Amino acid sequence: MDLAIFDLDNTLLGGDSDYLWGRFLVEQGIVDGDYYERENERFYEEYKAGTLDIFEFLNFSLKPLAEHPMGQLLRWREQFMREKIDAIILPRARALVEEHRAQGRRLLIITATNAFVTRPIADAFGIADLIATEPELRGERYTGRVAGTPCFREGKVARLEQWLRDEQLDLSNSWFYSDSHNDLPLLELVTHPTAVDPDETLARHAGKKGWPVLSLR
Repeated sequence: MDLAIFDLDNTLLGGDSDYLWGRFLVEQGIVDGDYYERENERFYEEYKAGTLDIFEFLNFSLKPLAEHPMGQLLRWREQFMREKIDAIILPRARALVEEHRAQGRRLLIITATNAFVTRPIADAFGIADLIATEPELRGERYTGRVAGTPCFREGKVARLEQWLRDEQLDLSNSWFYSDSHNDLPLLELVTHPTAVDPDETLARHAGKKGWPVLSLR
């Protein structure tokens, strides 16, 4: 089966859901505002620069999930979707997803952002298959730790390869859309790599490789 794979943040979305979740936590007074906003900004800049320590970031970003019961987290997440995410779901991104759906391709979102934040966003696009960084659960509480391999850079490739084995699929006719040079390891693997509103590093690489460059903004 043909496979269409989409990065999420700054690709299908006109913003970064991980960063915006942090901003939401600050605005709601759920976390210490000055400290959290400063660190959230630092990690976001490191991500864009390609210097992010993913485990340091996850220790920071998953901690609030461990500090509150699931029911409260889910209520906050519904509010977050309404206030932060609905407005940045790009109409052209929806159209791109539907174009691939109409061609009968299997649709997959793959993202470094954790699954708690991204599951309802994937649902909003009508995409059942999601590979995301998984927060560890014990019973009905998050632990604040990551479960398994973070879905970031080479880890994104490893997670995808395991998913392909589980689903008995391959990349023989595959698309991947991403904005970020952090996704170069995966872009190099698919048959139809496409840079979407790319950062400078990815734009240069796409130009050298002759990859299509697309804007969904």
